[in-house]
Amino acid sequence: MQSADMTATKNVQELLELLSRKGQEAYFGEQISILEHSLQCAYFAEQSHASAPVITAALLHDIGHILHGLAEDIAQYGKDGRHEAIGAAYLSHWFDEGVTEPIRLHVAAKRYLCATDSNYISQLSPASIESMQIQGGIMSREEAIAFDALPNARLAVLLRRWDDEAKIQHLKVPGLEHYLPILSAALQAPATP
Repeated sequence: MQSADMTATKNVQELLELLSRKGQEAYFGEQISILEHSLQCAYFAEQSHASAPVITAALLHDIGHILHGLAEDIAQYGKDGRHEAIGAAYLSHWFDEGVTEPIRLHVAAKRYLCATDSNYISQLSPASIESMQIQGGIMSREEAIAFDALPNARLAVLLRRWDDEAKIQHLKVPGLEHYLPILSAALQAPATP
């Protein structure tokens, strides 16, 4: 059992090191870095008394931006890096759907909220509106109904709202080390032969 715990701790530390090392880059048209955005999103999830998997999803929801290796300004060229799918697939090696599905759905949740909340789009940053157009635009009524029926739609919407809020310059929030036990709690148990 100790070996499994050591492996889990190592995996979590590697994820946090990746976020720390590569998260210093600008956050796609915003005035903060990816790391600052991620920490703020996790902070808002924790302040909402979310579970360990949901806080983990909030912290790691944009790891796909780090992994896809595309330039910060790809939206200006009409390109979608599909960061939500890349991040969810990468994280599925360690976390179950309680973490990966809200991440995979957080872009769709933005499109959904634009379709179902008349005030939502006015709260989006210019960069978020620009990227939404490339990501499929506002959902149709049929798309919104289908999204709403998904098992993790509610969590994806919560994540999306924290995501939209987490763009505040100089906000003091806990650092990555604070999330080590939370991520460890959210790890799926290693498969046994």
